[in-house]
Amino acid sequence: MFLPNPTQIIIITTLFLIPITTYLLLLRHRFPHGILAFNRSRSAPLPPPTPITALYIYPIKSCHGIPLPSARLLPTGLDLDRQWMWVTYPTRQFLTIRAHAKMTLIRPSYCGSSDTLTVTAPAPAPSSKNLSFTIPAHPTPAWLAQHTNPVEATVWSTTTPCHEYAAELTAPFNAFFGHEVRLVYKPAVSSSPRALVGNGKKELLGRAGSTCFADLMPVLVGSEKSVMELNGRLACQGERRIDVTRFRPNVLVAGTEAWAEDRWKTISIQTAPSPAPSPLQSLLAALRLSPTAPTLDVVARCARCHVPNVDPETAEEHKRQPWDTLMKYRRVDPGISFKPCFGMLCVPRGGGGRVDVGMEVRVMEVTDGHRYVTGM
Repeated sequence: MFLPNPTQIIIITTLFLIPITTYLLLLRHRFPHGILAFNRSRSAPLPPPTPITALYIYPIKSCHGIPLPSARLLPTGLDLDRQWMWVTYPTRQFLTIRAHAKMTLIRPSYCGSSDTLTVTAPAPAPSSKNLSFTIPAHPTPAWLAQHTNPVEATVWSTTTPCHEYAAELTAPFNAFFGHEVRLVYKPAVSSSPRALVGNGKKELLGRAGSTCFADLMPVLVGSEKSVMELNGRLACQGERRIDVTRFRPNVLVAGTEAWAEDRWKTISIQTAPSPAPSPLQSLLAALRLSPTAPTLDVVARCARCHVPNVDPETAEEHKRQPWDTLMKYRRVDPGISFKPCFGMLCVPRGGGGRVDVGMEVRVMEVTDGHRYVTGM
């Protein structure tokens, strides 16, 4: 009986996949977290996948964050994350919560229909109005040429080319800061990228990486399990529970156990499997692979300063917590033993992809060799 070519292809493909899928599913029964669920030394199993429970961007460095149901992952981090920054004038040194806790009261909001970013802040004086301005979220080169000036701004030890908005736009914020400031912008795709330093420098990462105005790396991943463990310790001391937003993560996962993320080396972000997966989905799941899964290199633990002591909703700064508690048991990195660690710093591979709340983070490789390299 003659069969049309498409039918033949389907039958042949099915006959080919059935024995392979059966074999892989048997392997998956033996290795429930995937065929690749062992590190290179074969000494320990990888943790199971964990769902993404929240995504955050912080369009202006050190200002309030925006929770999102989904985001684009770019080589420089999540789209719109830390692409703007307040700087001193005329020296154009970066400004952060470390010295200005009330910066967290500056709230950016994103409008998808107009693709704009609106920035608001409380009135600097009782008799004045709240501060506000709106700018394009993805300005074109033509818009930037007309409304900004090319300058260089400094973030820690690096100086990078960027675009400075007109003083007239941001002048009302001078009173908020108590001195003259400017707002600068760096596009995700730039002819003069801000190269990664420290653990992300080319010699250690194995490729050139860049970010906009983040302190060090493009993406910070945090775990709910670790926050819960920390809050348990705070409760035992009679201290109030803190929210994970104090740590300013980009990607928050449910976690499998507290601090398991300390050993992550490579992670993949994938769509959670459907209740009744197809043979191809079963095959990919058994291999822990997805043809479009964003992959990130986990390059370092995130060494923390006192920023988590600041309540992002009120700008009130606790004199001791959670810093004091973290210092008692989270000085775990031999490269920076004078600071506690929370969260993992990551660098996307390739062009990134789409990330949604509900997707899974799958650990592809672990290591016991993380060591912080100073780069700030």
